[in-house]
This record gives sequence, C-alpha cells and structure tokens, in this order.
Amino acid sequence: MPAADTKASTPVGADPVPSVDSRMTPGGPGYRRMSLALFLAGVATFALLYSTQALLPLVSRDFGATASAASWTVSGATGALALFVLPMSALSERFGRRTLMTASLAVAVTVGLLVPFAPTLGTLIALRAVQGAALAGLPASATAYLAEEVSPRALITAIGLFVAGNSVGGMSGRIITGWVAQEWGWRVAVGTVGVIAVGCAVAFRLLLPTPRHFEPGSLRPRVLARSVRDHLSDPLLRRLYAIGALFMMVFGGVYTVIGYRLTEAPFSLPQGIIGSIFLVYLVGTVSASTAGRLVGRLGRRGALYLAGGTTTAGLLLSLVPVLPLVLLGLVLITAGFFAGHAVASSAVSHTAKRGRAQAAALYQSSYYIGSSAGSTLGAVAFHASGWAGTVGMGLLAVAGVVTITVLGSRAARAERCLATA
Repeated sequence: MPAADTKASTPVGADPVPSVDSRMTPGGPGYRRMSLALFLAGVATFALLYSTQALLPLVSRDFGATASAASWTVSGATGALALFVLPMSALSERFGRRTLMTASLAVAVTVGLLVPFAPTLGTLIALRAVQGAALAGLPASATAYLAEEVSPRALITAIGLFVAGNSVGGMSGRIITGWVAQEWGWRVAVGTVGVIAVGCAVAFRLLLPTPRHFEPGSLRPRVLARSVRDHLSDPLLRRLYAIGALFMMVFGGVYTVIGYRLTEAPFSLPQGIIGSIFLVYLVGTVSASTAGRLVGRLGRRGALYLAGGTTTAGLLLSLVPVLPLVLLGLVLITAGFFAGHAVASSAVSHTAKRGRAQAAALYQSSYYIGSSAGSTLGAVAFHASGWAGTVGMGLLAVAGVVTITVLGSRAARAERCLATA
C-alpha cells in the first residue's frame, strides 16, 4: 500500500471530524507549570528593572546627584528595554520564545550581580541600560508564547497572571531593597535582588513547558519591517500602544518620585518604611489577574474607562498631605494602572493575527517608552513644582487615555454603521 494511503481519511458522506485544540487551558496539562514559570519570569523582570527605584534618595546621596540625574538609573533601563524589545522579538520569531526568554534572563541576572559594584553614577546607569536591553527579550516573547500556547478563551487570564508576576516582582523588589538598604546600604540591596532573580530564572527554565505551536519565522529585515508596518497601520493597535504608554507614564512618574516625597516633611519616613509602601503592589496583582472578568462585564472600553477613573481618583487623593490618604491614593493608582495594562496588552495579543511577537513588542516598546518618559518627566516636574507637578503630569496622561478610548468608541460605532448600511 502506498504511504499516502496510510493517512486517516474521512469516509464519504460522513461528518468531518472536528479538529482538537491542543492549546493549554486552566486545569489542563502543563497550564499550572506554565503559569508559575511565567509568573516567576514576571517577578524577576520587574524586580530587576526597577531595583533602584525605591533607592533613588540613597543613590542621590551616595553620588551627590539630583533627583532627575538619579532617575536615569530607572529611565536608562526602561529606555533600553523599549529600544531593544522589537529586535528581541524578531530573534524570538527565529529561535523560539523559550530560548530567547532563557537567554535574556541569564544575561539580566548576571548584570544584576555586577550592578552593586558600580563605582560612579555613569557606570551604574550604563549597567542598568545593559540590563534593560537584556530584559527586552522577556515581555514580548512571553505574550507571544501565551498567544500561541494558550486557548483564546483563557488568554486574558493567562496574560493577567504574567502581569500579576510583574506587580509581585515590583513590590517585593522594592520592599526588600528598602529594608536591606536601611541596614546595609543600596549596594547590598540591589545585590540581594540580583540573587533572588537568579533563583527565579532557574525555576522558570525548569518549569516552562516546551512550545508545541511555535513556527519559526524569518530574520530578514524586509519581513520584519513589513510586519511592523502592518501593525502600525492598524488603528486599533495604534490606540492600544498609546494607551499602554500613557498609563505607564503615570505609574513610572509616581513611583520614581514617591520616595523623595515621603523622605521630606511632613512625612520624613525612613527608607525601610518607604520600601514597605510598595505593598500596595498587591492591589495591582489582584486587579491584573481579574482583568478578564472585568472585560467580560464592562467590555474592553468600559474596563479602560474604569481604570482611567480609578487612576485619576488616586492621583487627586495623593495631593492631600496626610499619610493614610496618600497611601490610599497609591492603592487606587496601582489598581487602575495594572488593570488598564492587562486589558490593553491582552487586546494587542487578541487583535494581531500574524507577527504576534512584533505586535507585542511594539506594545512593550511603547509601554516602556512611557515608563522612561514618566520617570524623567515626573522627576523634573517634582523638582520644579513638587508633588503637585508630578500629579499634574499624571492627570494629563490619564486624560490622553480617556480621549483615545472615546475616539476608539466612535470609530467602532462608525464601523458598525457602515457594516449595516
């Protein structure tokens, strides 16, 4: 019998056998391992990326630098990530998501162990930029991995868990560095984060299931340029990229400057207590992981309106010079940001049908450009006008989110009218 005849075929007149979706679903094989692996990758990414943010007053004091100069230890890392995330996504298309994420984490944690020995502020900023460039291989590759390996119905929840890992990493990194720095200085603090990230990286590599649906793409610049052009020509994707950048401007500005505000009168808090303030990141863990249910109830635009309104309320509340109200304001800002980020990033993965890694990379690039800009502009505004200046910058960014969402709603209604005409 010829080899071709050995293939299973559908008998004439019989109903076709439906194809079985082998992608992971909650409760299914590999889903828990995958969720934990990417959760730990998210922890390591944010812990490393923002390891100096809670320590900026100490960095300023050690090097005799201003707040805006020290803020470049954060902006340099996030800016480099934004610059390298697209090239890294192209490498992931060729060599695989898991391979690139593993290599990126390996380089980032190695640099993390060198950061404590930086002799000058310039060297520290340079090392942090290298670290940010290495971490660029994580975000876009992770969301592309999820889009390929997880059932569409579970995608928002899975991405929400990855984002929740980001929030836990950001929180734990800042709390640990705050208390360690209070006793032994900022250098020991960032070194401690580096050691923790090593553990996360090893566990990630051991836990993440082998991809089953990855198909290698091309590294040719022309193919990459065409994919980028196609994504940027999509009005919905452009709006989502802008929303991610604007949300992150608020978040980056607030958390870069909050340490300076809380060390000054009328609060005058010690470094350990300031680090513990970042426990509010737990709120972000919850809001990110429940983003799927929020979209199910309110729709994507409704969820974005709610996230923007929550962030605005938090910014306004933080203006009151009473510590409990400032903390409540940070809770609202954090909840609004992580919900908005989870909704926007999952919408990008759902919208892009081809070149998902590039689509996710463009979102991440916009997102971290927003972080870098927010960190720098927030510090400049604080230097010029105090906390009110940083809040003013944040309110303008949220106004941009709301405006873009309104324009998106109008565009969607216009498309529906054309479709029914």
